[in-house]
Amino acid sequence: MIETEPVIEPVITTIELVGFGVIVVGMLGATLSVLYESIAGETPWEEAYFRLRRRNGRSLILGLELLVAAEIIRSITAETLQAVLLLAAIVLIRTFLAITLEMETEGHWPWQRHDRRGSSSNSEERSH
Repeated sequence: MIETEPVIEPVITTIELVGFGVIVVGMLGATLSVLYESIAGETPWEEAYFRLRRRNGRSLILGLELLVAAEIIRSITAETLQAVLLLAAIVLIRTFLAITLEMETEGHWPWQRHDRRGSSSNSEERSH
């Protein structure tokens, strides 16, 4: 049997670090951007809170997707049933978090996205 751990573990670690970086850098960038827009008078303070939540949520969703991808790769190479079940639970929890975050940030479920593309619910994207 071919030993895959020396090759796979660095790949998994890299994907996890990128996911972590996306979350941290995305949230920091969103915070600084919204603060700048608010201080410069481009965005009213009342709206700044909702923009910050929406942008932070997007960073979290993307970061969680990368972390889930790393867990899927890890589960493919797992050797025991206990490890596979633990990884499956982690993937389920992270997937649930990603779905609920999208609901919070976008105002609809991910599978309803195609129904909303023509509506005016995403006015922030059109203003930039």
